[in-house]
Amino acid sequence: MKTRCGWAERDSLYMDYHDNEWGVPMHDDRKLFEFLILEGAQAGLSWITILKKRENYRSVFDGFDAQKIACYNDDKIKNLLLNDGIIRNRLKIESTVTNARAFLKLQEEFGSFDNYIWQFVSYKPIKNSWTDISQVPSTSKESDKMSAELKKSGFKFVGSTICYSFMQAVGMVNDHIVSCFRYDEV
Repeated sequence: MKTRCGWAERDSLYMDYHDNEWGVPMHDDRKLFEFLILEGAQAGLSWITILKKRENYRSVFDGFDAQKIACYNDDKIKNLLLNDGIIRNRLKIESTVTNARAFLKLQEEFGSFDNYIWQFVSYKPIKNSWTDISQVPSTSKESDKMSAELKKSGFKFVGSTICYSFMQAVGMVNDHIVSCFRYDEV
């Protein structure tokens, strides 16, 4: 029997996500963009809601191709608002288009989004040593700075809590509890 972080024991989808993705350092720009968008879509909702809709998101948002998303027009947004396979919130959908445009600018400026985003943790994961899930914070000084800088660059739905969740998801911070079997693996 594997010991997991407590949040991951409630659902098989959570378990699979926890065991195979959460906290693994990620450096692929398209995947980083996907996770940033999905974390923003999750605002006010549970992560399981987003996990259940993730394949639909990938499908309707062109595999999270920022070049394509940056070109979405009002008609495309109206069609997305009719799709019950995603969160049908106009601000969140419009922010995906806005964020794609801002993402492309940062890619151009820094050579990759990876180069840009990992600077907030000095290009290496922060390894915490929590013994209980209740110790895990919802923000950090790094997520505060990331949030402020992303907002300055034109991003939406990138508050500090969203940024911290993003950092956890893409392995910028290891918040597996120390007794979790994934703690040393990532």
